[in-house]
Amino acid sequence: MTRVSISEARRRLPQLVRAVKQDRGSVVQITVRDEVVAELRAALPEPEPGAAARALLELARKLPKPRRRGRPTDVSAHVKEYLYGRRR
Repeated sequence: MTRVSISEARRRLPQLVRAVKQDRGSVVQITVRDEVVAELRAALPEPEPGAAARALLELARKLPKPRRRGRPTDVSAHVKEYLYGRRR
């Protein structure tokens, strides 16, 4: 982690960007009067479209199948009971 003042960051910005691009794990902290006000780091790679949906479907496949006994429950008629429990 490198700390540079804002005036130095203005002068060396192209060099700092190249350094962050080469070493994706590096972080440059920009300071004003010795207080960190910003960080320069590599951008995160964009996930491929549909990756989250595929991961959720894979997790759903791994869950145990629900056992259904008796009549189905009408959740919408008892929303507060399901959210907050039964009052005693």
